[in-house]
Amino acid sequence: MSSAFTDLCRYPIVQAPMAGGGSTPQLVAAVAEAGGLGCLAAGYKTADGMYQEIKQVRSLTARPFGVNLFMPQPEYSDPAAVEVYRNQLAGEATWYETQLGDTDGKRDDGYEAKLAILLDDPVPLVSFTFGCPTREVVQAFDRVGTRTVVTVTTPEEARAAQRATADAVCVQGIEAGGHQGTHRDNPEADGSGIGLLSLIAQVRETVQLPVIAAGGLMRGGQIAAVLAAGADFAQLGTAFLVTPESGAQPLHKQAMTNPLFGHTELTRAFSGRPARGLVNRFMREHGPYAPAAYPQVHYLTAGLRKAAAKAGDPQAMALWAGQGHRLARALPAGELMEVLVAELEEAKATFAARGAV
Repeated sequence: MSSAFTDLCRYPIVQAPMAGGGSTPQLVAAVAEAGGLGCLAAGYKTADGMYQEIKQVRSLTARPFGVNLFMPQPEYSDPAAVEVYRNQLAGEATWYETQLGDTDGKRDDGYEAKLAILLDDPVPLVSFTFGCPTREVVQAFDRVGTRTVVTVTTPEEARAAQRATADAVCVQGIEAGGHQGTHRDNPEADGSGIGLLSLIAQVRETVQLPVIAAGGLMRGGQIAAVLAAGADFAQLGTAFLVTPESGAQPLHKQAMTNPLFGHTELTRAFSGRPARGLVNRFMREHGPYAPAAYPQVHYLTAGLRKAAAKAGDPQAMALWAGQGHRLARALPAGELMEVLVAELEEAKATFAARGAV
C-alpha cells in the first residue's frame, strides 16, 4: 500500500461510500474494526445528519474512517425538459399513490456547511464525488490533518485532482455500481466510460498519486488483480451492500442475486445522472427519455422510489449495483472482510508461485 495511507487501515480494502442509506455507521465501524477503511456517505444528508453519523462511528470504533462529499452541481439550463419528464411520470405517481417531488431543491448538497463541520472537527479522510474541490479546500484539509481523495473517471480528471494537490484519486471504472463520478455530466459521452484495468494504467501514466481502484470488485482475487495492475487500494461497494450492517432496502439486497434481475445498465431514469443499476421495468420504460438533469430528476423521483419500496415492488426502485452483483455474499461485514483478505492472500501467493516458475 502507499506509505501515505498505511496508517489508515491494515488491508488495502476500502468500503465504498454508498449514498442513499447503504453506508451506515455500523457498516463503516465493522469494516474499520476488521482492518479495512470504512467510509460514510454524506450525500443527500444534511450537514447535521452527517455530523450525527460521524459521532456514531466514533462511538463504535477508534479506527480511522472516511467521509464522502458530493460537489455542488451547475445550474440546469433546460427546465422544460424536466417538466416533460414529470408529465411522463404522472402515471407512475398515480399507480403508487404518491406525489412527484419538487425539483427546486438545492444543487450544492449543503457542501459549504459540511466543509465547515469537517474542518472544525476533522476526520481522517474526506473524498469528493461529481467534481474536484479547489486547491484552497484541499489545503485547508491538509492543515487540519485530513487526507483528501478525488473520484475520477478519466486521466484528465486525475490531472485536475493532482493540480488541486489531492492526496489520492479513486479511479472509478465503468463497471462500478451507482453513479458515475464524472466531473462534468456530458450526455454525449454516455456509454463511453473506461474499464477499470485500462483506466488504472492510464491514470498511473498521467499522475503521481496513490490510486484507489473501484468498479465491479467482489472477490479477493480481483483485489489482487487491481493491485498488480498498479492500484494501491481496492474499493468495494456492491460487495458490502448486502451485509446485515448495510442500510440498503431488503428488496434491494435480495435483488442482487435474484435471477429476475440478470444484468446492469447505466441509466438516467432515477436521478438524471448516469448510474449503474439492475435493469427493471422503470429503467426500461423511462431511461431512454430521462433528461440530463441532476439533481432535479433525483428530487422528482424520490417519492416514487420510496413508495415502490413501501409497496414491495422492486420494479420501480433504483437498484444500484456493479457488474459483479451476482457474486454478492450476504455475510456480516467483518466476516466478509476476513474472507476477502484470505482470498487476497491466496491470490498473491498464486501470483508469486507463477512468477517463480
